[in-house]
Amino acid sequence: MGEGRGAGPFVYGSTERGTMNLSARQMGWVSRRKFLERMGRICAAGSVAVGLQPATLAWTAEGEDSGPVDCGPPPAAKPQHQTGGESFAPLPLPVTPLRRSEKKRPPTPPALIGKMSMGPARWMTKDGKRIMYRDWMTDPADLNTLLTWTNQKLGIHYRPVEADFEHFSFDPRELPALLFAGHNKFELADSVRQKLARYVMDGGTIVGDACCGWKDFADSFRREMERIFPGRPLRRMLREDPLFSSYYKLGALTHKKADGSTSVEEPVLESIDFGCRAGVIFSPVDLTCGWDGHEHPRGTRVVIEQARQLGANLVTYILGSFQLGRFLSSTKVYYEAEAPSRDDFVFAQIIHEGDWDPDPSAVYNLLKHARDTSTLEVKFKRQNVHLKDPKTSTYPLLYMTGHREFVWNADEVGLLQKYLKAGGLLFADACCGRMAFDLAFRREIGKVFPGRRLEKLPADHPIYHCHNDITTVEYTPRVREDFGPMDAPELEGITLDGRLAVLYSKFDLGNGWEQFPHAYSYGLKDESALALGTNVLVYAVTH
Repeated sequence: MGEGRGAGPFVYGSTERGTMNLSARQMGWVSRRKFLERMGRICAAGSVAVGLQPATLAWTAEGEDSGPVDCGPPPAAKPQHQTGGESFAPLPLPVTPLRRSEKKRPPTPPALIGKMSMGPARWMTKDGKRIMYRDWMTDPADLNTLLTWTNQKLGIHYRPVEADFEHFSFDPRELPALLFAGHNKFELADSVRQKLARYVMDGGTIVGDACCGWKDFADSFRREMERIFPGRPLRRMLREDPLFSSYYKLGALTHKKADGSTSVEEPVLESIDFGCRAGVIFSPVDLTCGWDGHEHPRGTRVVIEQARQLGANLVTYILGSFQLGRFLSSTKVYYEAEAPSRDDFVFAQIIHEGDWDPDPSAVYNLLKHARDTSTLEVKFKRQNVHLKDPKTSTYPLLYMTGHREFVWNADEVGLLQKYLKAGGLLFADACCGRMAFDLAFRREIGKVFPGRRLEKLPADHPIYHCHNDITTVEYTPRVREDFGPMDAPELEGITLDGRLAVLYSKFDLGNGWEQFPHAYSYGLKDESALALGTNVLVYAVTH
């Protein structure tokens, strides 16, 4: 791996003659193993104090060999690029200039992922030699091999770097993603947790991998993420999550076990979502050994080819969602405090057990657009509500969205039924067009109105013509890719006594309201989403 701004010099050992300080670039991966072996021989002759154990990181692993060592070999040596040049022999002059070769470095590609240097310095005896290692070194070539492979497959050019908690700036513009990988238990300091939280909220991505499927590391990673992001648990990623289709279309994965047997299982990746982006991605089943491309009789890991395909999807996903993460970190909120009005229209958004607010600026953008493009003398406001709140029944419109499964209890079903029969309107929108929300909404609305189902609204329905005359809409590229050429709006609804009581869009509208690209959304493009959303508001006010 190369050395970037996030990778400072590492202190690998010291002797009575002084401390040895070598950077990753100075040492090189090929020479590193020789260096470590040499350090082992030096240490055999006398006591050695081994460093880089940053003060900001406290480690709890016990014993010299709490996890496997040397899962894979170091990366291959980088190719040497040379050009001809001229040089002069040593004095005395005059002499005839001689030809020599000068190394010429190609332009350095941008850094994409930083592998965090983790674990205290430990010593082991291997092949009769005393060798120093740290937990993160067990797959020394994982990222380098993966990015070399993805650069060829995807036609991109990015590099990994080493990063440590002491020298990294925690700025995602420097490194969009950080990889935590290893076998052993670990514990982060509070100051590091705070910086990592800010890093993810600013658009960075944390990737965790339990090398060899080691439980000690997996337990520590889950515990640290819970401390860093309280109230945001790691959840198992669904097959429809874009990470499984951002480049390769992946289904079930083949896991290889220590005894050489294999099993085909559903993906077990976990994530913490921030808006429409997974800011933390964790694999409790080994991926890094597969990226490295080696086999060994221990642990549980995804087979090499699929591990690399999933790695390519991970790289694609990080690149595709980085700017969205940056956008969400600086989202502006529009509040219409000064707008002239004669009445207030409250856009009430339902809080539910799923990820109920994945597009935090979407509603505000829609309200601002409706104010600027319609003639309604209404001041629009947003209010977040629970279905059990008595005030909920006073709002003319209830809106809900999300990606995941949710369930209404009997009280919520009864209150919503009463609200809708009294003249209220429920407007639901499957964020990113996710199937999990779609299935949950259809099931739960069936509890509210047993025997009724959502039906597609006809093209002449007033919802399409009450303000903007909408006959065609533009869908995102993913819709056209998977559903074919489409241009007709696809709203569904339930009508009570000739009045629209439930309105639903299985294709996302909220992403379009945010007016920022969502690379993996099945939905409507910005202008179409805003036009349709404005019609919904006008319809709710006038009906």
